[in-house]
Amino acid sequence: MEVAEDRRDPTTTLEGWRRFVDDAPAGFDLLPVDQWRALNDDQRSSYSDKRITYHSELAVVATSTVRQVAKQGRLLTLLNRRETSARRGMIVSGPWTTGKSTAIKQLGRTHELMARDRHPGQRDRIPVVYVTTPPKGSPRKLAMEFARFLGLPSVKRSANTTDIADAVCQILIEARCDLVLVDEIHNLNLATSAGEDMSDHLKYFTEHLPATFIYAGINVEREGLFTGVRGKQIAGRCVLINSRPFPYQAEWKQLVAAMEGALRLHQHKPGSLTELSKYLHRRTGGMIGSLSHLIRAGAISAIQNDSEAITRKLLDEIPVDHAAESEGGDAA
Repeated sequence: MEVAEDRRDPTTTLEGWRRFVDDAPAGFDLLPVDQWRALNDDQRSSYSDKRITYHSELAVVATSTVRQVAKQGRLLTLLNRRETSARRGMIVSGPWTTGKSTAIKQLGRTHELMARDRHPGQRDRIPVVYVTTPPKGSPRKLAMEFARFLGLPSVKRSANTTDIADAVCQILIEARCDLVLVDEIHNLNLATSAGEDMSDHLKYFTEHLPATFIYAGINVEREGLFTGVRGKQIAGRCVLINSRPFPYQAEWKQLVAAMEGALRLHQHKPGSLTELSKYLHRRTGGMIGSLSHLIRAGAISAIQNDSEAITRKLLDEIPVDHAAESEGGDAA
């Protein structure tokens, strides 16, 4: 089967971010069964490929973390609107695959769409910036992440860090940026001199940009982000929201039901996946990212093997990330 050509630019570029914001939630209408069965081989292959593309992303489920981040993020942007000194920020922290990046990206998407509604036709505005903290980074690497997002045509190798940062800040001030999303903040290690330098440089951006800064990272409170003078400054300016694995309770069952409702399979029995919610919790350790992977992989496999249904047997054959499998234990 041919690989879909609809590839996405990374959201760490302005073009990729705008594509992410512009794209409507994934949608697909199933053909009536008689029409589906009447398709010839070429038509069925094309139809299946479109459904595979649909299931590769699915719609974002509004988890409690997504809702909390959206609420607090919106409140912070309003509080900071006319602030001239230390603006308040937010840190979303938790284990891997608990939906941190998804939550801050959805906050950014909502904010940008609202900004476009308030200022229609102003394509030169850049309301939101999304960057990731470079591993084993330096102030220059961090500045380059901002420059890369903006697509600055050429940053001379001889340019020093401050020159790059000043150019970035000038562009973002003129573009009226008011929300900066910094992912993978756990890469900022304050136990090293390089980490301290990068923290100081990030602080430079927060002081020179009239924007709200939102951070996300893995267990940042355990990784030393709040230690020392620099850490206390970060802690004193940021609200902390923890993302956690979901316990096997009502919300977990609702998440499974929501994902099942988004499936586009011809032979899938409605409710059969929800009946496997306890099994799915054991398989994924309650991690929303792992659950999404397992269900999407199951849907694609069901299309490829012509079964058109997700079953326990099919799910048993699909590996999940090692961390989730270790957390969930034996799913038998």
